[in-house]
Amino acid sequence: MTKLFKSPTQTLRHLFVAASALALVACATATPYQPASKAGGYDGFSQQMIENDRARITFGGNSLTKRDTVENYLLYRSAEMAVERGFETFTLQERDLEENKRVRVSPLSGSLGYDPYFGYSFYRPRYGWSRPYRYSRFAGFNRGRGFGRRGFYDPFYDPFFDDFDVQEITKYRATAEVKFGRNISSEDPRTFNAREVLKNLGPSITFPEEK
Repeated sequence: MTKLFKSPTQTLRHLFVAASALALVACATATPYQPASKAGGYDGFSQQMIENDRARITFGGNSLTKRDTVENYLLYRSAEMAVERGFETFTLQERDLEENKRVRVSPLSGSLGYDPYFGYSFYRPRYGWSRPYRYSRFAGFNRGRGFGRRGFYDPFYDPFFDDFDVQEITKYRATAEVKFGRNISSEDPRTFNAREVLKNLGPSITFPEEK
């Protein structure tokens, strides 16, 4: 007879898999132009007023957000704040772009895998994995290819061949100290006309979907 009902364990497992899939889909898009969940976060813009005409503005994006996009969104937010406060221009007096990089290793079978820098272990070419790794072909130097009791390490041996997908993930975060002003005729190359920035960058700005 066909089994019609699933056990509680099976049901919970299926719910967990479904929730994980939805989370991955939600994260599979670049960061839109939106307020960050916290100051300096990698999911939008944040700002802090320093003086009446000066602010520190940040825009951080996820790993799918391009560097140019992060920088343009910072300019767009600076222009928005200038207009909102009754100014005509803004000057980027200090500007910085941070790169947050990490390496992710996952099996090619399609499972989520583990991050060697933010998970269970890391791989060193001369010594192997720092501690046993469930997907590794070997757990250290002694299990490398070679002869003898201890064996020797083959520098041409690739433990990830056909088994792993190794990716370098980069997230960008742009920060600037911005001074607002009204001198539209300024020849300073760091000074922008706020309304022109809003007009020219507006078509390229992606806003979050309305829920």
